[in-house]
Amino acid sequence: MSETFADLIACEDALMFVNAAITSTGQREFRHREGGQRLSLDFLHRYTLANYRELYAAALALRINDHNAALIVLNLLAHAGDVGVERRRHEGRLIARRLELLPQHRVYRVFRELRRLGVNNRRTRAIVRDWLAGRRDPAFDAVKYRGAVKSAVRHAHLPLDGELGPFLFAPHGVRSFRTPIFERWRRAHYEQAALYGLPFTVAEGFAAKHEIPREVFLERIEPQMTRLERLRHQEGARKAGVDAVAADLGAMPLTRLASYVLSLPLDDRAARRAELTAALRTAAGRAAGAAAGSWGRVTAVLDDSYSATGSGQKRRRPLAVALAASFLLESLAAEYTPLWTSGRADELLLYPYGPTPLGERILDALGTAPERLIIISDGWDNAPPGLAADVLRIWRTRLDPARRVMIAHLNPVYDADDFDVRRLAPSVPAAGIRDAEDLATLVELARFAEGRLGLDALRAHLDAQTARFLEVTA
Repeated sequence: MSETFADLIACEDALMFVNAAITSTGQREFRHREGGQRLSLDFLHRYTLANYRELYAAALALRINDHNAALIVLNLLAHAGDVGVERRRHEGRLIARRLELLPQHRVYRVFRELRRLGVNNRRTRAIVRDWLAGRRDPAFDAVKYRGAVKSAVRHAHLPLDGELGPFLFAPHGVRSFRTPIFERWRRAHYEQAALYGLPFTVAEGFAAKHEIPREVFLERIEPQMTRLERLRHQEGARKAGVDAVAADLGAMPLTRLASYVLSLPLDDRAARRAELTAALRTAAGRAAGAAAGSWGRVTAVLDDSYSATGSGQKRRRPLAVALAASFLLESLAAEYTPLWTSGRADELLLYPYGPTPLGERILDALGTAPERLIIISDGWDNAPPGLAADVLRIWRTRLDPARRVMIAHLNPVYDADDFDVRRLAPSVPAAGIRDAEDLATLVELARFAEGRLGLDALRAHLDAQTARFLEVTA
């Protein structure tokens, strides 16, 4: 390998940023306060933008979380003058593609922040214009995100067609609208029946204004609810005696479904065991796709210690990622052995409990003679401290120097003090993980953290990812 020392530093810095962009949302974690998380993440964004702008923009093509994708878009637009025309054009394509994938409310939040910061260059106005022009139902957006759409239109100086202008800026001066959803919104101010034709979140505000009982509102608004709104309000509706609000669990994304399962009381999980297990296996099979059954013998060490509680903002998120990953690995493997740090075997009844004896579980896992060993943990090995690092070091240097067993550590928690995810041992690659669905991609990315592949290989990997990311719009 002909990498220079500077190249190796650049490779480490890029991986550090990607790990942070996958795991951190600037919210409180089990061991770090929100302020520390935000400060650490803000520094990483500034550092990477200033020193590795090309890699910084390329991160938009990776499966980073929405919070960091929005920050990258914001920073690239705010510092547009620092690069040449060709570079700006390439960044513009990445930004436009990423905005297509972000949830609408996050995009509107980016536009509002651009306005607050006074970023109003020609490229910014073009991106706002093109994104709004590409919306499938502008009238629906105007009702659901009325304040945000007004702000974006004002900031980009956009002309408006038809009734959009009067609806956004002077709705109470119009006696009636020809656009059906605008008219329903106007009538909902004084007519209860009209609100049931509006988006759920908008109708919820009108229901409170008209003092409509919650059970009546949920039963009648049910056809307007999105898939995630059904999942979010399903349990509340059941308690209110409304059975109509029921999510199709088998169609849910795997990690979100795992979070929902862990939010249920233990008695409910036991009573619905067959339904919940089948839904998790269906979601895992969908995530595995054509790779199902192709990973050979796989053993996983999964962290369900007390620190998997997460925080008030990310309640049980680390445990949900581990649970979802376990079902996905079961689908990917030909032969699968899950080993939870607590020693429990009933995955459906898991809850955060006890210390983190990672070293002992890794010893147990290596005893199963796996082809792949996947460790999903926040990396705080404490029973006894440091045993996991010693086990992995001795395994790599004396027992398996040829690396016949592929070992990867996936960490769902950002360590604000180290600007990275916490690692178990230098000889074992580690990568951040946000959603279990990305597991296979992240195991591939973790190879770069071993130090055997350098900056050129990482650039080639990012170029390939970027090409695939942009090919949809090419």
